[in-house]
Amino acid sequence: MATLYTHQSSNVAKTWLLMATFFAVVIALGAVVSLIYDSRVILYFALFLSIVMNVASFWYSDKIALSLAKAVPIDPEHNPAHLELKRIVENLSIAAGLPTPRVFVINDPAPNAFATGRDKEHAAVAVTTGLLDIMERNELEGVLAHELAHVGNRDILLSSSVIVLVGLVSIVSDIFLRSMWMRGNHDSNSKGANPLMILGIIFIILSPIIATFIQLAISRRREYLADATGALITRYPEGLASALEKIGAYDRPLAHASNAMAHLYISNPFGGKVVKGMSALFMTHPPIEKRVAILRGEEK
Repeated sequence: MATLYTHQSSNVAKTWLLMATFFAVVIALGAVVSLIYDSRVILYFALFLSIVMNVASFWYSDKIALSLAKAVPIDPEHNPAHLELKRIVENLSIAAGLPTPRVFVINDPAPNAFATGRDKEHAAVAVTTGLLDIMERNELEGVLAHELAHVGNRDILLSSSVIVLVGLVSIVSDIFLRSMWMRGNHDSNSKGANPLMILGIIFIILSPIIATFIQLAISRRREYLADATGALITRYPEGLASALEKIGAYDRPLAHASNAMAHLYISNPFGGKVVKGMSALFMTHPPIEKRVAILRGEEK
């Protein structure tokens, strides 16, 4: 039977598998292009870049995520709302048996939040000003408990690493595709299309798609588990349920929302619109309506 502890171990294993898979994709990209250009230097460069970015995703993914979100440290000495936020995080951390994470705020009216970091000793939680403005205390506690659950369940390294690694594959694919396109135009004037080049272009086009599917393969079940764990921390599921309803009712996106970071937030950062049909397969989060129903014991 699965428990919180088996889930934690599973996430650690998924993190290493994820990094190994991205490593393989980047190396494959380099190998294909090096064959086309008949230059091993490209393969060595891809190998070097993959190693560097894997290391960066482990050590600096939290800094990258906070920077992309335009998050800044709270100022509890001069801002009463920040002081209250700090106290709530400290109290919930004690209840969850976790070290108190660093706390950040994002100046954005869209209510949302996320947690990041490589482990519980180096975790950070960020909330938007919009979240602070519209939430009652028990609702804010529910959201923060959910984020602390991600820390305790060891979701944060896996989620944060994806930001760096998906971006790497997309950038490398774009660089290689542009260079091969220019070479293809040059070669087409002389000796026609190169079958190897055509296969290389197909692979390079598919690589970002493969990376996206890897990103989506990070199960949405972790959100359900974080909801349940957060409810256990606060002992008040209604707080998180009510908070999710408010978040879902806000239909404007975050100012600095990005596809690379979408899975990191407590809810879809592009707005609370309901997605149905085939599009639901590509959602980074489970439907808010279902999450609320489960928290309230209404899901059959």
